[in-house]
Amino acid sequence: MASETGAVRVALLGCGTVGTEVVRLITEQADELAARVGARIELAGVAVRRPHRHPWLTENFPDLVTTDAGELVTRDDVDVVVEVIGGIEPVRGWLLEALKSGRSVVTANKALLAEDGPTLAEAADASGADLYYEAAVAGAIPLLRPLRESLAGDRITRVAGIVNGTSNFILSAMSSGGTSYADALEEATRLGYAEADPSADVDGYDAASKAAILASLAFHTRFTASDVHREGMREVSSADVAAARRLGCTIKLLAICERVVATDGTESVSARVYPAMVPDSHPLAGVDGAFNAVFVEAEAAGQLMFYGQGAGGAPTASAVLGDLVAVARNRVGGGRGPRESAYASLPVRPIGEVPTRYHVDLEVADREGVLAAIASEFARHGVSIAAVRQTGGVNGSVDRADGSDRSQARLTVVTHSAPEAALSATVSALLDLDHVLGVAGVLRVEGLGRAVSALGMGE
Repeated sequence: MASETGAVRVALLGCGTVGTEVVRLITEQADELAARVGARIELAGVAVRRPHRHPWLTENFPDLVTTDAGELVTRDDVDVVVEVIGGIEPVRGWLLEALKSGRSVVTANKALLAEDGPTLAEAADASGADLYYEAAVAGAIPLLRPLRESLAGDRITRVAGIVNGTSNFILSAMSSGGTSYADALEEATRLGYAEADPSADVDGYDAASKAAILASLAFHTRFTASDVHREGMREVSSADVAAARRLGCTIKLLAICERVVATDGTESVSARVYPAMVPDSHPLAGVDGAFNAVFVEAEAAGQLMFYGQGAGGAPTASAVLGDLVAVARNRVGGGRGPRESAYASLPVRPIGEVPTRYHVDLEVADREGVLAAIASEFARHGVSIAAVRQTGGVNGSVDRADGSDRSQARLTVVTHSAPEAALSATVSALLDLDHVLGVAGVLRVEGLGRAVSALGMGE
């Protein structure tokens, strides 16, 4: 229920870019929010570590500022805790304390949810409190609630998308402007899309946390970030971008969560993050800049796409306020939000067993028998070749370990679908062939339900 004053009292943890927008929306839209909720939403306090770094907050709301978040979340006049600090500790302790005492929690903390979401959910269940976290994935895009509520009666087969704006900005710049990875990253940093340390974005950690949350909701199975196979995009080159263009594809850093059904009917779930070629005919290929988009496939609903701003103060605050309104309504009306659904408990599919396709660029000695030897190696590992093309072969002297000179060519191989382990083993084996001078690039090709041509040739 609401507090004795009739208002829903909110403790806000953190007041950075997102927190500042949350304060602004709560105060500027107070009357409208009250009309939607049936009671006023009031700030009970705002916890920040260094008040002097928040002059706007301390000047306009001096009575609300505190440095003691632990005390704030347990105050008797607090009904809801909104957390936009991020990180694991000490935030986990504060949120658990709030939930155990019956205070509902709204959080944007993807890292914490991906590491220990079940513990938070169990605490909420035990006390009857609500736990909402729409802002943890894809910013302002309404995504988690549709997965958890709108599609609750359906059977989801795949959730795949672009869930990190920084990586998408970099890859979009490389694709549209022909810039290198280093130059695109520098531009992203200058514009404020990338942090001084961009590891969380470009190495896929941020996307992996979000993939864990998506997989948990879509497949009613508890996932953590450690269950997600993760690869970053630092090795994507301008040559890879050009190769994708020739194939009629665009490179995106994808988070893919999908239900895999074995031949014996048993089910498992694959959750993975890596850069991959996406056919230009797929809606995700046209998502540029720092925008996010997630493509959902379900048995009854078919294909759905959610698109919009995936980060930023105002967009993320919009998602936070949406959750806050839902939680406040529940407290005023005496209801409860959806509980955690983990009944399926599907096993995690090892990445080696996941079917995919490879695009492989090989530098080879330009002489007879090379193609036959390479094709034989693919066949030995049970991998079928969809197309082969010699691209940009350059004749010239190449120093070899045996002291001989041989002319060089570039072969591009696109495979049919095969288990990841077989494809990876094939690429490793190719390096042992005397005819292969090196592997210039390897990227996966993800059709995501759409046909993909292979170097202009049909499947």
